[in-house]
Amino acid sequence: MSLLVVGLSHRSAPVSVLERAALEPGERGKLLQDTVGAEPAAEAAVLSTCNRIELYADVDKFHAGVAELSTLLAQHSGVSLDELTPYLYVHYEDRAVHHLFSVACGLDSMVVGEGQILGQIKDALAVAQEQHTAGRLLNDLFQQALRVGKRAHSETGIDKAGQSLVTFGLEQLAAGASVEEWARGKRALVIGAGSMSSLAAVTLARAGAGELVIANRTLDRAQRLAESLDGARAVPMAAVAGELAAADVVVSCTGATGLVLTASDIEGAAGGRRREAALAVLDLAMPRDVEVAAHRIDGVRLVDIESLADAEADAPMAGDVEAVRSLVAEEVAAFGAAQRAATITPTVVALRTMAADVVAGELARLEGRLHGMDDKLRAEVTQTVRRVVDKLLHAPTVRVKQLAGEPGGAGYADALRELFDLDPQAVAAVSNPEQERQ
Repeated sequence: MSLLVVGLSHRSAPVSVLERAALEPGERGKLLQDTVGAEPAAEAAVLSTCNRIELYADVDKFHAGVAELSTLLAQHSGVSLDELTPYLYVHYEDRAVHHLFSVACGLDSMVVGEGQILGQIKDALAVAQEQHTAGRLLNDLFQQALRVGKRAHSETGIDKAGQSLVTFGLEQLAAGASVEEWARGKRALVIGAGSMSSLAAVTLARAGAGELVIANRTLDRAQRLAESLDGARAVPMAAVAGELAAADVVVSCTGATGLVLTASDIEGAAGGRRREAALAVLDLAMPRDVEVAAHRIDGVRLVDIESLADAEADAPMAGDVEAVRSLVAEEVAAFGAAQRAATITPTVVALRTMAADVVAGELARLEGRLHGMDDKLRAEVTQTVRRVVDKLLHAPTVRVKQLAGEPGGAGYADALRELFDLDPQAVAAVSNPEQERQ
């Protein structure tokens, strides 16, 4: 089996395609179940964020796996396969590992170095575990990606290369001023209470926003968030229209599949505002919460995912990015070596089990031929025979594990099975102990 990832992101697809292909939260579980139900895939995980949708799977056939995963992404996203295919990218084996580790470090983010992706990777693993579609490979992969991402942020200055998408978006609205200077005293409306909206609320509160209102479809979640911030209050979604008219800044990031704020809503709230007092709107949702026509309304400054992508393309890159790339390359090599070495373990265990069975059989035969052996002599003979076998097997098994960890080492397990005529079912039983007990 081999690791395969098929996906699309802000680097491969226009925002118009990304927002149409965005998965609803409940759709992720269905996609995972359909993936492991397909013939080429044994494990599956989906990383779905505001600017990427990636399906990871452990497959036994590359071409069939690519075709199946592409078809499943199209079916569950609602975008036809013909339309989706030009924007899909494919990574396989070590390149797939390299891709996820780069994503975890923020190298592939819209804002280089942002740390929110780690929470999204953690969530992707949790969903796969809940759906029982993450086996040994994907559990190891995603847990190691989280460790690599944390290492990148603690050992390098990648954080200096960019900010979170929230901070970057607020900086675009501030247009050259610091977020603290720009937001101080402003009345802010945050729509949504998820991770991105919560971060926006916290950022605005720390920047000194004069009034902070949290609106959410589930009022309890809005209230919990508001209670954690001094001076904030929660309102139901039905109150958004009234709050919008009084707001200076609006940040929206919900999981809604339709528009939350239409151009008419925005125009009504912005009516009569002076240019210097324009309504600042930050739309971080995918698909978008705010109708794109709001860009053309006088008295409104709208920043959305598409404009953030354009702004990021011109942002300077920090030198620490190269340090992270080196770290990723090092971690990919180590992960590959560990995975290749792990593939030989069931064969080594099966070999040692067979050797132990041979020793037990020969000792039993010896016992039948040498009647009257006392317990002390029997123990000495048993220990000697086992020691001889262990010494004979020690060097080959240690060396074969070392060789299996090197590039091209996958064939050593096959060679060991062939040389010692190991029963394939015995090796499989070591690899899948749960299945063997059923």
